[in-house]
Amino acid sequence: MKIVITGGAGFIGSHFIKYLIKKYPRYKIINVDKLTYAGNLKNLKEIKNCKNYRFVKADICNQKIIEKVTEGCDWIVHFAAESHVDRSIKSSGDFVQTNVVGTHVLLEAAVKNCVKKFVHISTDEVYGSRKRGFFTEADNLDPSSPYSASKAASDLLVLSYVKTHKLSAVVTRSSNNFGPNQFPEKIIPLFITRLLKNKKVPLYAKGQNIRDWIFVKDNCRGIDLVLHKGKIGEIYNIAAENYLNNLTLTKKILKKMKKPLSMIKNVKDRPAHDFRYAIDAKKIKKLGFRPRYSFEEGLDLTIDWYCKKK
Repeated sequence: MKIVITGGAGFIGSHFIKYLIKKYPRYKIINVDKLTYAGNLKNLKEIKNCKNYRFVKADICNQKIIEKVTEGCDWIVHFAAESHVDRSIKSSGDFVQTNVVGTHVLLEAAVKNCVKKFVHISTDEVYGSRKRGFFTEADNLDPSSPYSASKAASDLLVLSYVKTHKLSAVVTRSSNNFGPNQFPEKIIPLFITRLLKNKKVPLYAKGQNIRDWIFVKDNCRGIDLVLHKGKIGEIYNIAAENYLNNLTLTKKILKKMKKPLSMIKNVKDRPAHDFRYAIDAKKIKKLGFRPRYSFEEGLDLTIDWYCKKK
């Protein structure tokens, strides 16, 4: 089995590659990554010399390279994306280019090269915010930021290729991932790394926004299930049901790192900040998915990793 993984030097992608190589040692993995600020080959240092692993530095928007690298591959797992909401608000062009145009280039290559399965990695943010209840895969999309809008657009492109070109594709939408190796711009790694330098942590909206947190290795297991068992043309929500508002999350980090509450600095909220993300994961549970890591266990492992890296 030959698998092309895009964005494999990034946070979730690198964890997924290491997961695959350990679980499926006969699979051949090609990692395609542009190596932007959030991509780091150090995330893959444990497997860089594996005979069944190869790295290709390339932009997924480069049609010629993508067509060549996907020739003869069985599956594509598409992680590559610009993913930081704050950056998308300040400068959305890269998000449209990578998330929409890049996905289109990959889809065209997948059709041309008769790829057997295409797994598109998306986000719960495409649904928008919901005060009560849970979004199912059948709900309408209501993105709030240029980032989530670009991901929603790419989701729809993928699903259109299933109908128009009979491409064997599926989509996963996970809740907020956390764990080792995450670039310190998202809240958990940002707060941990700032506290290690004895700097205050900036909290939007007094920390009232609610998120579900999934440890990255659990999301990798969910993606693996969808890759091997997911039904073509379907969307699968992947959630761990660890719902916390950001103030509670921050207090947990402070407590574990033995820092006082005075390290919290309330800052002006960002535009169109979604209040609550909540997705129903019943569909992937039918494939056998269950999170293995509690939130507390995952947070301990994450803090410990950043402390050792300091």
